[in-house]
Amino acid sequence: MTDELLSSAVGELLADRCGRDVVAAAERTGWAPELWAALAEGGFPWVSVPEQAGGVGGSVADACAVLEQAGRYAAPVPVAETGLLAGWLLARAGLPIPTGGGPLTTAHGQVTLRADGRAWRASGEVRRVPWARSATRIVLLADAPDGLHVVSVDPAHARIQPGANLAGEPRDTVRLDDTEVERAPAPDGVDAPALELRGALSRSALIAGAGRRVLDITVAYTNRREQFGRPVARFQAVAAHLVRLAEQAEAAAMAARAAAFNAATGEPEFVDVAAAKTVASEAAGLIAAAAHQATGAMGMTSEYELGQLTRRLWSWREEYGGERTWSTRLGATLADTGADALWPTIARGAHR
Repeated sequence: MTDELLSSAVGELLADRCGRDVVAAAERTGWAPELWAALAEGGFPWVSVPEQAGGVGGSVADACAVLEQAGRYAAPVPVAETGLLAGWLLARAGLPIPTGGGPLTTAHGQVTLRADGRAWRASGEVRRVPWARSATRIVLLADAPDGLHVVSVDPAHARIQPGANLAGEPRDTVRLDDTEVERAPAPDGVDAPALELRGALSRSALIAGAGRRVLDITVAYTNRREQFGRPVARFQAVAAHLVRLAEQAEAAAMAARAAAFNAATGEPEFVDVAAAKTVASEAAGLIAAAAHQATGAMGMTSEYELGQLTRRLWSWREEYGGERTWSTRLGATLADTGADALWPTIARGAHR
């Protein structure tokens, strides 16, 4: 299945099952299990995880196509964490992916590992773990005397303190107190920077999807709302907001898709993801501001979809590093490569 067909299939499912009421209910209860079951039945959360490891196959670009749709509909389920992040860690380490279709999650924190006879035990605290309270396994990186390991934790054996981001999505604190875990040495290419890179790419894709949806509903509203006998979209001041909104939504989508496309046959590249997250994080704030300016007070009401999307834009722009973090790192990397490498680096991006 091409990423266009995949995106269309996920979009149709979410359009039918992830309306504003579903998102609002999930913000009160923590997540949407019925929506998760529908996505899991189609295998969508495990796109990009190899079939031999328990996934459904596909590339990083395919996974990002799914995430764009998840962002578009503000889907309150851990799609990014299950496949692109935790599923990748388990597959690369050769650890089993639990059967039954339950969600996975991951984050990076200070966790240490020790051997206890034939068992292994982990200790430490990891904050802002997405949907930890609803996950079937929490997958973490842990330090041991012999190097870095991937560990798989049963949430029932961890202490979980509920938390949430601005959008009401669970961001929990997980504490391990000499907790018995499954573990495997982390292979080459699996470490905290690689996990952060994938996390930043996932948030770029989510922002791209949400930005496109914000554009659609803002254009529809301003063409429907009339003032002085004509749609408010025709007024110059409102039209300026719509132009800015369209520019930023397209920029975020192009940057995220280029980074995903370039990773289609391998791993995400630092420069691609750094550029995508820089652009997406900056665009998230500008998109939200332009949309609320164009819709006025209507955009602030609880019964309108815009608020759900913009609160996610504000949250996702900071997760896995914000605009300043990634632009600083990107600038330093480009400066270190020298002038001769600058043009080949910035011109190699591909976008369909």
